[in-house]
Order: sequence, then C-alpha cells, then structure tokens
Amino acid sequence: MPVFFIAEPHIVQGALTITGPLLDHLRKSLRVIVGDKLWVGDDQRRRYFIQVTTMTSRELQGHVLEEREGPLLRHPRVILAQAILKGDRMDWAIQKATELGVTSLVPIISERVIARPRLERLGPQQERWQRIAFEAAQQAERWEVPEVNAPTELPAWLRSAPGTVKLIFSERSDGGSLDTVSWPEAADSRILLLIGPEGGWSPPEREVAHASGFTSVSLGARILRAETAAVAALAIIQSRLGELG
Repeated sequence: MPVFFIAEPHIVQGALTITGPLLDHLRKSLRVIVGDKLWVGDDQRRRYFIQVTTMTSRELQGHVLEEREGPLLRHPRVILAQAILKGDRMDWAIQKATELGVTSLVPIISERVIARPRLERLGPQQERWQRIAFEAAQQAERWEVPEVNAPTELPAWLRSAPGTVKLIFSERSDGGSLDTVSWPEAADSRILLLIGPEGGWSPPEREVAHASGFTSVSLGARILRAETAAVAALAIIQSRLGELG
C-alpha cells in the first residue's frame, strides 16, 4: 500500500487532517472516499494508518488506527552530487536516485554543464526537483523524502562537503574500482558521490576535487550516460552497504 507524505501532520484526538495538494490528489486522482484506509507519513519518520471519516473539497479527516515509528538507521548516509543534466535526464536521475535510497541530492553547476540554469530559475527548478523526489519516495514507500539542495557551483560545494568516503566518478577506467573502497559501517557516516555532466569533468575540476579529499573511481570500461552512471553507482554501493540484494 502506498504511503502519502505530509510535512507536519495535524492530529487532534486521534483524527488526522489532510489539506492542500495531497487532498486534491487523493480526491481527484485516486478517488478516495469515506471509509477507505491509507498510510500517511511525516518528516519525522512516523507513519499513520488512517480510515477516512469525512471529506470535503477543503479537507480530509481520518481516524488514526495505527501509528508506527521508522526503523533505526543502520547504514551510512549516501549523498549524490550530480552535475546538472540536460532536459529530462536530470529529472530521471533524481527520481531513480530517490528510489535507490539516496539521503540527499545536490545539483552541481560545473564547467561543462550544458543546461546551466538562469539565476531567476534556480528557485523554481529546485522546487520542481524536490517534487520529483517527493513523488519517487512515495512510490518507493520510503520512510523519508531526500532533500534536494539548491543548485551549487562545484568549488563552493567542495569547500563545505564533509564526508567519510568521498568519490568522484571518472570516464572509462581512469579511476580505481569500487571493489577497492573501504565502506564505512556507522550510521552517522557520509558517503559522497560526485558524478559529472554529459561532457565529464574538466582537468582543473578533478584537481580541485582531489585536493578536497575525493578519490577517483570508475564503473569500468563502458562509456555510460551521466544519468546511467548515477543509477549504476548507487545500485552497486547500496548493495555493498546491505541496502539492496
């Protein structure tokens, strides 16, 4: 059963109230009616199983039948810093990264980014990507929605990117294998993945990343699209961490 996220659930005497876009989605798209049961999740990793008791065009109220706390976080957090991709490729990368369990996403503005966003579009673009992550997290029945950060210039992000393991992905076999990486086990560890745009990283960008503690790794001899590389890297790493497979 899908889980529907709301940021701050309003619960009074065992009744949970839903308004806004989620209400419209439940009423108009899913045709939810009084008596239906559904799961609602919040940003504190809690879930509520409710039965709809009343519904109008302004609000839905449901009686809370069950409440659950999210399981303890047992694996390191994975942060994907993805150079902004052209067209819907960035949308796809964010969607799939969310499904694969990424903790947060950072759209990176690098030298070879083709679709460099205009300043006035940064806010709306971030909001759009956050909605994509929101919907993907619901589809994947995750306990939380990953945060999509504001688009950031690569040097600025590198200066403020603490991590236990920092990896920058290279084309072809220009970097080491993921098999050689020593993966952390502590839940408060951070694994940073830096994946370039369609044109790859420039030599100066690689140098700056290496100076910031990043290690070059490769996914092998095949030339992958940037969005494919992100998904492949996340799938491999989540398998190593015990989150997949």
